[in-house]
Amino acid sequence: MKRDRIIYYIATGIFSLVILFSAGMYFFNHEFIKGAFSSLGYPTYLIYPYATAKLVGLFAIWNPKFHVIKEWAYSAFFFAITLAFFAHILISDGEQMAAVIAWVALVVSYIFSKRI
Repeated sequence: MKRDRIIYYIATGIFSLVILFSAGMYFFNHEFIKGAFSSLGYPTYLIYPYATAKLVGLFAIWNPKFHVIKEWAYSAFFFAITLAFFAHILISDGEQMAAVIAWVALVVSYIFSKRI
């Protein structure tokens, strides 16, 4: 049980760091992200709401009281990271490794959240 809890916290911590870095880029390096969104064909007005949604999702994952919202957050992050991976592959910018790291950490975090 203790091993499972340690693995859960490490995986969730790694995932959280990747998402916090991403949201921080959205808020504090807006022009760069605006260019990236434009190159992907995404509307740039989604940048701030998407960053806010990432922070709310992290809050839901770390809060033990929100069981149903936690499931929705894991699901939303799963699809968002999968789509981000393929978006980076399609434009060949070489930034897909962050998505791979986040995806693996998210899956491990979800599996071990069910064990503890």
